[in-house]
Amino acid sequence: MNGVVLVTGATGNVGRWVVTGLRARGLRARPGLRDPAGDPDAVAFDFRRPETFAPALAGSSALFLLRPPAIADVDRTLNPLVDAAIAAGVRRIVFLSVMGADTRGYIPHAKVEQHLRRGPSEWTFLRTGFFAQNLGDAYRIDIREHDELFVPAGHGRAAFVDARDLADAAVRLLAEDGHARRAYTATGSQALGFAEVAALLSAELGRQIRYPRPGALRYALRLRRRQLPSMQVLVQTLLHVGLRFGQAELVDPTLPALLGRPARTLAHYIADYRGLWLR
Repeated sequence: MNGVVLVTGATGNVGRWVVTGLRARGLRARPGLRDPAGDPDAVAFDFRRPETFAPALAGSSALFLLRPPAIADVDRTLNPLVDAAIAAGVRRIVFLSVMGADTRGYIPHAKVEQHLRRGPSEWTFLRTGFFAQNLGDAYRIDIREHDELFVPAGHGRAAFVDARDLADAAVRLLAEDGHARRAYTATGSQALGFAEVAALLSAELGRQIRYPRPGALRYALRLRRRQLPSMQVLVQTLLHVGLRFGQAELVDPTLPALLGRPARTLAHYIADYRGLWLR
């Protein structure tokens, strides 16, 4: 593939590694940022400002698309961007979706997938599960300050996938032919319970990290005390409660096949980023 790749979410866990990976292949990555100052290749872009779409897409031949957690209304944000991309001549769109988007039509990712399916673009869906990076983002304060892995997942298990592996896979889908109109499931190589995750953290950090198995209400109240928006509290709570019913325990062999190597384990991620949880 030749030309420019517009990368949305370019400062996030996956997007920033997509930018790095594309550039390592000699491809032109164009980060779409609300504030592009400091990166000569970046362009002003905001999902909530449709007037930024056409300038950001100008000259692009591909788009890496993801849904920021704060955006729920894709009919006014992501889907209009897809339409603008097609109108601008963008041929290839790789969408970072989620597992279950093909069966749960009510979730935002499903609506984006449906919209892409109706269009003429060479779309590819990379459907992922639970991020290893949640430990360094959503769970970081509890681990670092309270020695707790505080989520209402009960005895549920998750096949944690490293965002760096997702980015490597996305780069291949953007750079190589043969993936048009296909959907791939990308998970980690092993499903772990949260007690096991706490044990991995304890071993790496040299102090005990507990998993108290809080209920959904306790978890939601803690998030509200941190002044998170109500919708975000609801989504995060339902997401973690869903783990109790096996929503993220599937281990799929697709990701190593896409990468041409084994996927990173959760232990690798914890070792690489142990400084995040040091006091």
